[in-house]
Amino acid sequence: MTEENQLEQNQREKPMSFITMVILTGLFGGIFWSGLAYFAYVFNLTEIRPTVILEPWTIGDWKVGWLGTVVSIVLIGVISIVVALIYYVALRKFPSIFVGIGYGIVLFLLVFFVLNPIFPGISPFNELERNTIITSVCFYILYGVFIGYSISYEESELKYKAMKERKGQQDVNNA
Repeated sequence: MTEENQLEQNQREKPMSFITMVILTGLFGGIFWSGLAYFAYVFNLTEIRPTVILEPWTIGDWKVGWLGTVVSIVLIGVISIVVALIYYVALRKFPSIFVGIGYGIVLFLLVFFVLNPIFPGISPFNELERNTIITSVCFYILYGVFIGYSISYEESELKYKAMKERKGQQDVNNA
């Protein structure tokens, strides 16, 4: 038996790839923030349920019950993976919280102005209650900051580790 096999506790797991981290961040972010948005609906802070995402594509009353809510939240998590991948491709190199805030606002505008006709459960913007607008903007901003800061932080950490390795390699070569 080799020393490597004997000291299994000294072996390190391979770190998660950056793209896997982005996918998991998107999935978790979508599930977490849409779950919180559901509680905001329950407490009458918004008139929009997460189940509005199912309305254009499903038939039946099941979509307004608990099953529809769970399916909606998971579906929003899956769609959020795409949103996180878009952030990864376009904005990951910007380590500012303001980029995440801007991304959340852009997503809000996209959903409430561009995609609004697709979702019959979302009233036109000028007919929404003030609480719904404020709550929705806040959730989208927090979601954008969560996605943006998580991805940008990981990007800067990878750059730092690479720079540290290069510096260490240069020190070894210079010695």
